[in-house]
This record gives sequence, C-alpha cells and structure tokens, in this order.
Amino acid sequence: MNNIKELAQELGSITSDSEFAGESVLDVTHDSRHVRSGTLFVAIKGSTVDGHRFIDDVMRRGAAGIISEYDPPESFSGVWLKVEDARHALAKAAAVIHGDPSAKLDLVGITGTNGKTTTTYLCYSLAEAAGVKPAMLTTVEYRIGDESEEAVRTTPEASDTNRFLGRAVDAGCGFAAMEASSQAIDLHRCDSLHFRVAIFTNLTTDHLDYHHTMENYFDAKKKLFDGSLGEKPGASVVNIDDEWGVKLAGQLRANGQKVITFSQNNDSSEAKVLDPAHHLSANDIEVSLLSGTSFTLKTPSGERRVTSPLVGKPHVYNMLAASAAALELGYELDDIVRGLSGCVGAPGRFELVPHNGDFAVIVDYAHTDDALLNTLKTARALTEGRVITVFGCGGDRDKTKRKPMGRIAGDYSELAILTSDNPRTEDPMKIIADVEAGVKETDTEAFIIPDRREAINTAIKNAKTGDVVIIAGKGHETYQIIGDEKFDFDDREVAKAALKTREELS
Repeated sequence: MNNIKELAQELGSITSDSEFAGESVLDVTHDSRHVRSGTLFVAIKGSTVDGHRFIDDVMRRGAAGIISEYDPPESFSGVWLKVEDARHALAKAAAVIHGDPSAKLDLVGITGTNGKTTTTYLCYSLAEAAGVKPAMLTTVEYRIGDESEEAVRTTPEASDTNRFLGRAVDAGCGFAAMEASSQAIDLHRCDSLHFRVAIFTNLTTDHLDYHHTMENYFDAKKKLFDGSLGEKPGASVVNIDDEWGVKLAGQLRANGQKVITFSQNNDSSEAKVLDPAHHLSANDIEVSLLSGTSFTLKTPSGERRVTSPLVGKPHVYNMLAASAAALELGYELDDIVRGLSGCVGAPGRFELVPHNGDFAVIVDYAHTDDALLNTLKTARALTEGRVITVFGCGGDRDKTKRKPMGRIAGDYSELAILTSDNPRTEDPMKIIADVEAGVKETDTEAFIIPDRREAINTAIKNAKTGDVVIIAGKGHETYQIIGDEKFDFDDREVAKAALKTREELS
C-alpha cells in the first residue's frame, strides 16, 4: 500500500494539498470507468478524448486524486499531482502501486513487425517445458497458467500490465512474455518494466500512418532495448537476417549491451555474426504442410534436431528467437527442444482448416506486405497446385502497404480474390482499388468480391486438387469492423461452413 506523499516523491511531483499526503492509494488508471475509491486517475489529453473532462465525475466516485500535466482548476479540491508526462507517470505509478511485479519474475518483451504473437506463444511453451509457471500478454489472449481472457489490445496500458503481472506473481508464475507494439512503446505503456530479455523479430513496412518513416518506426522499437523505458534489458535477442536487426545489434553492442543474435543458415550470415559465442542458427530446414517444420538448431550450448508442428521458414525465426531467450534464462537445451516440438503456435497463424478434401485451406493473420510475402512463399513451396489468395487491407490504417500487398499477391498467386478486411470508416471499394493497383502490375487474374463471406465461399468453391487457399489478414479475429460497429466474423468458421457446403453439393 502506498500513500500520496510517497507516490508524489516517486513521480517527482508535489501534491496540491498537503493535508491529503497520508491518504492511501490502491490503484491507478487512465480510464474513468474503472475508478473506485482509492484509485488515482491519470487525466490524459488524447487525440480524440480529453481525460480532464471526467475529473469531476471520478472525484465524486472517490478517486484518491488526479495526475495531470496541467495545473488544477481553481475550483478543484483534493490531491492533484502535476507531472511532465502523464503517460510516463501512469506507468511509473502503476509499477509502484502494484509492488513492481515485473521485477519479481523473468519478463520477456517481444517487438517487431511480424512474428510477435507466435514468438510469445513459443516463449510460454518453453517456460512450461522447463517447469516454470508462465504468463503471457498477446494480441490474441492474456493468460496466467491455465486461465485465459480475450485480449483487449496487443500491449495493454501500463496500469493493466502491472495489475496483470501482479496477479501472475500471486499465482506463482516465475515467467511472463509480452508483445510490445511500436505504438505502445511510443505511448509509454512499457515504461518502468524490468525486461530480463528483449526480442527483435524484424522490421518491415507497417504503421507508417503513425510513424511516417521507417527510421521513426525503428527508433520506436529501439526504445525497448536501449534503456529509454527506464532501464536496459538484461539481454537483447536480435534477428540479423533483417537489415534493421543488423543495425540494432551494432548499436547495442557499441553501447556495451549484451546481444544474442540469430539467423537461418549460419554460413550465409557469418559476416554479420560479431560474436559466435552469442549466436543461434537454423540449418538443414525442411518444411511440410502435413508434418510441419524440422531443422538443426545450433546454439552455443550444443546442437539438436528440432521437429515442430509449425509450418514454414518464418516460424523458424520465431523458434530461434524464443530459444535464444530461453537459453539466456538458463533453460536446458533438451527442455527447449521439447517445448518447441509441443507448441502449436498462435491461433490464426498459418492455421490449417481441417476438412476431408484434396486441397488445403489456411487462415493467416498476414496483414503487412512482408507477412503476406512470407505466407505466400511458404504456400508456394508446399503445393504443386495453384495458390488462391483471399485478402484485403484494413481501413483507417497505413495505406502505403496496400499496393505492395496487391503486387505480392499477384506475384505468388494464380488467383487473387480482393475483398474487405476491417474497412472501418473507409469505403471498402476505395481500399480494394488501392490493392488492385498492385495486382495489375502482374499477370495474375483478380476477382473483386467486397463481401468477405462471399469471397471465401468463391475461393473454396473454385479450389481444385492440390491447390492451397490462403485466407489472409484477419487470422484469429472473430469480428469484422464496418463503420464504427463490430460484427461477428471468423475466417475459420466461414471457411468451415463453405467447405461443408461444398461437400454437401459434391
């Protein structure tokens, strides 16, 4: 339990009324709906909502006080902590109030454009295999041991993360893994967390509507590694088959930090491996649509042959990243191999839709140009038939990736069906037109079917022996956002229904 005076000292602030200095603080939040007696409310002036509008309401409901970047209004009576940065103060206050839970377990943070979710699941699986009770925060779910709840966002607000990690510690967890998105890092949601290991998966075009340039995007990711969030991680795990990873590893090493690198096919990456004693690689990679992926894992602790149910070379990078983190945490290599072999990965990541037909249907979350490229390359290598790709792009999001995604679909598919993803407030046909411009640069035939259900039905209806139908973009999502509303929609369930209809008609 903390009091106002102690918390004010931690935040480098002063309280507007000393008579409240001894008052207890039980929680902190930026969401006025979650304020209870004893809760500090952080008033944040966001791009669409100004939290200062709710000050009178939260004080009536027993808030312990207000944290703000501004001076209190003259009419205000109570605790008011003025700070330089409200979001940073939210993170710092949350860590203090909840007893700094991230310091009481081994916390691994994963950032990068692609692979964050699967890598988080893999880290969770390796901890379990090593006999350590794990917790995780992912795009799909928040999980503590066997208890799971649906995720609200990829990286929660700092107050929610610390509250979750506190529950994990109380439940006996010794390990936690979490995705760290670039926006979350930039908005201070990961401040004041103690990362034993930070992982960099890759960096490709995405979120440029927010960051504007790739350099800005990289700089946001780099904050997880360089101490900008409060302290440097114990070790950084970096993919050096990625040009941005090479840059990051070099900068961190120049700063005297511990860096563990990973790559596929060590021989081709030898020039980039600055420290062989801290490098992992995958060699002799074999991939099968039915049996998964196998490869020789080379580590400073020895070599092992790994067989995983995950399909595709992109997942090999995820397995290398998780293995490097696990070795840094002291897990045995045999336990790591066992954990890799038993992890089926995250829902909606190159997920096979089961059926009795003679063609494959795969749902994948690929929603960036690089992710779609990796998915289609994997599909192309695994089929002797056609690749039929169903996809769209999200509305009110980065528009720069739409044309490249169309071109990639055209380059690696025999048939591209352009449809709606989560159009949000944009005109779906305008989004499709942006994507179609890329397809037109190729020789691939494209169907335009805005209704996503109809698009999936059409792809499955037209599939022939040996084909692979890729339904990309939404993966695990169980909804579609049209306008400001969410509608029930699960690509996997829609595909199953289409397959059933096809079987009934055959």
